[in-house]
Amino acid sequence: MRPINPADSPDSVHWDGSSRPGHRPQRALRLHPATRTRLLRAAQRKPCPRCGNLMEWYYRDDGRPIPLHPGEIPTTSAPEHHRWHVLEGIAHRGADGTPWCRLLHQALCPAVARDTVTADSLDQLRRQLAVNTRRLLDAHRFTPKPAAAPPPVTDTAVPRPRRDVVQLFHTLYLAPSRVEEMPCVSVTIRRSRCPRTLTHQARDTGTWTTVPVPPGRARGPQRELTEHLTGTTMAVYDLSHLPYLSQLRWRTQHCPVHADSPAADIALTTWELFDAFVHHQYITTATPGIGPSMGERLC
Repeated sequence: MRPINPADSPDSVHWDGSSRPGHRPQRALRLHPATRTRLLRAAQRKPCPRCGNLMEWYYRDDGRPIPLHPGEIPTTSAPEHHRWHVLEGIAHRGADGTPWCRLLHQALCPAVARDTVTADSLDQLRRQLAVNTRRLLDAHRFTPKPAAAPPPVTDTAVPRPRRDVVQLFHTLYLAPSRVEEMPCVSVTIRRSRCPRTLTHQARDTGTWTTVPVPPGRARGPQRELTEHLTGTTMAVYDLSHLPYLSQLRWRTQHCPVHADSPAADIALTTWELFDAFVHHQYITTATPGIGPSMGERLC
């Protein structure tokens, strides 16, 4: 039997001094103030800027962050298209076979217009969050974020920025901009984002080529909208001929200086899996340098 510590509270030990097993509250993962990374950690809680209620941030299976309601609700109380579950820190849409599920914070946020589908089944939980928002406002612990002003309407159409399609590991990705303009996501010693691009003094560059347009992943009537693209060609920045480490550098979006550096990432990668239906406006018929302006667009 261990000696009784005077600092132990009567509720934490038995009469003989042995430790009393207690419930350890779950703690959300947070970023340490001294770390150089600014990436999201699973279950990191943050108040909603519109209603003040807490929400937990997770990554989706496609890499995008998503805010979920901290608590679980019965699966039968949530509409099917609003059900989410968390598996190993990744948020997936749909139920996982258990009688409980998670919900998007937007489906319950009192500051968002109520959905007619979720009005009946989630109205009680929504009212509880609205009451908590009123308490925060009365205690001067929360100030709602003002709504952004709508952009001015102009008669002239704004040209769509060019986004290149890149082939990595035999998979087509859509870049957020031109290939030569993609920024590095690593952090510098001054805790700022690296100002270099992926092609800055790089030797492992790709080549422009044309490949057949892949079929879109859409189903039903939407699939018919991309059938006219089947059999045509599109411009692709091909990197599949490079070594594995070079392709990995491009996939992780690091410049040549940070290719083998232990520096942390300060931003998420901005690659998107290419879908002919979703990204049809970025499909081109010719590679850059052939024709006056990127060739003729298919859509």
